[in-house]
Amino acid sequence: MQVAGRARTGNEGPAAAPDGKRLPPAVVARLTVYLRALNTFIADGTERVSSDALADASGVSSATLRKDLSQLGSYGTRGVGYEVGNLEEHISAALGLTRHWRVAIVGAGNLGRALARYGGFGTRGFDVVALLDTDPQIIGNEVGWLRVSDAANLEAIFDRTRTNMAVLALPASVAQTVCDRVVAAGVRSILSFAPTILQVPEGVTLRKVDMATELQILAYHAQRGESGGESGLPAPAHDDDAHPGGESA
Repeated sequence: MQVAGRARTGNEGPAAAPDGKRLPPAVVARLTVYLRALNTFIADGTERVSSDALADASGVSSATLRKDLSQLGSYGTRGVGYEVGNLEEHISAALGLTRHWRVAIVGAGNLGRALARYGGFGTRGFDVVALLDTDPQIIGNEVGWLRVSDAANLEAIFDRTRTNMAVLALPASVAQTVCDRVVAAGVRSILSFAPTILQVPEGVTLRKVDMATELQILAYHAQRGESGGESGLPAPAHDDDAHPGGESA
């Protein structure tokens, strides 16, 4: 049995996500990093890991790690570290990755095609089931294992493929109209790459990825000669990034 790091004497162990408990967005963002690190340990054959080793692999402090995992209900045995497989399962459950997510990408431009070709979604619980566009020159083309469908038939395609998550890779001019159709089709989880503010109703979770904004933040830190934060972490998740309705900043 391989063990990563020296086991701490604090309370550690596999996490159990309490039913219905909503975690702060910043904690959710860090859980995805812990999960990636745990999958690396699993691939290496490591069965137990200390909080110090897991924190180092995740680019956070061990205090932050333990505090985050305590929100999942982690009350383990002293001095033995975390069981890697069990902790991976509990974090996956807390993130909803034990469900079957069927993702449709709307917009088959350069970004949409790149996302459709990416093979890493399936291993993380996301099955890309449709790629849609309105351009007659693109409709019918094969991209990876998908054939581009006509976005005019969005509602029927979502129903046929049982889509429950959508990615919008669209220009700002059409993003709100398409977003409204996606919501009307019953999808309640949307990731938008459109460079605009979108409005969604209560009960819909919208995440916005703005590459220009992230580059501007990097430029700010670069011109000050500063580091932008802890290595290996995703951008901080602000409350308005994942609020359940209204305006996405």
